Amino acid sequence: MSTEAARTGPAAGALLLCRAAPGRVAPVAGLLREPMQLTPAGDVWSVLVPEGRPWRDGAEPVDRVATGWATALAVGAPWPVLALWWDTDHAGFTLASGFRRPVGFVWLASGVPAGEGEAMRTFAARMGLDPVLDVQDLDRLTEPDAAADARGRLRGLLAVLARAGVSLPAEMAPGEPAGRLREAAARRPDSRPVESAGRREAGAERAPVDHHTRLGAWMPWTGGPRARALALAQLAAGLPLLVRGLRRRGGGWATAGALLLAHGALGLTYDLTRPRD
Repeated sequence: MSTEAARTGPAAGALLLCRAAPGRVAPVAGLLREPMQLTPAGDVWSVLVPEGRPWRDGAEPVDRVATGWATALAVGAPWPVLALWWDTDHAGFTLASGFRRPVGFVWLASGVPAGEGEAMRTFAARMGLDPVLDVQDLDRLTEPDAAADARGRLRGLLAVLARAGVSLPAEMAPGEPAGRLREAAARRPDSRPVESAGRREAGAERAPVDHHTRLGAWMPWTGGPRARALALAQLAAGLPLLVRGLRRRGGGWATAGALLLAHGALGLTYDLTRPRD
């Protein structure tokens, strides 16, 4: 077994919480080209459960992959994405929202905090949590606690996020292996698999659908100066991420860069070719 595979171990896993309904999440998530299961996680939240091949194969740590995916999803859509991840040595989370720098926190397996308290307060502000009650509870997660391990810290985080509408099914609690989580998600009646965009195109019958309609179905903003500016920003952000991922052999960052470039290119194509009034 490789050193990285030994570090992550069979218990490594991740969850991607998106503040949007499954119908809005599925088209964008398909561009990640990772088999995932998608199911509601509250009235205004959805959860993506990835298969986890990048870290299962030992190619890249789970935290780096999950952060890359969250960044790609959040920049390509007008809603934030919260990645929860864990392995045998650590657990933590990353919040990605728009073009802001992602913010997150890490705990060692024993529950010892390994992050900055200021990052937790930034997280609370971006999530729109109560600046007094919720921040007090989050601050406790950054303090030593001999009775709490890393996965218990994630469950404490979810308890705070319940006030923001997050409601994960009990059988999908952080800390379980990725395969077991996907099985639990698939058993839910309101669950659906997420296929890559390429597979959907290859398997679909070729109907005479206007390409403007197809692009507009998943682009967050279509047409006008705002769409053009967003597309250019995505191209500008995507290229360095892709280069960084390729240089460091980082699949998560490379995926994020590729997705941003795809979003930007499609956005510009739509803006330049759409019918004008």
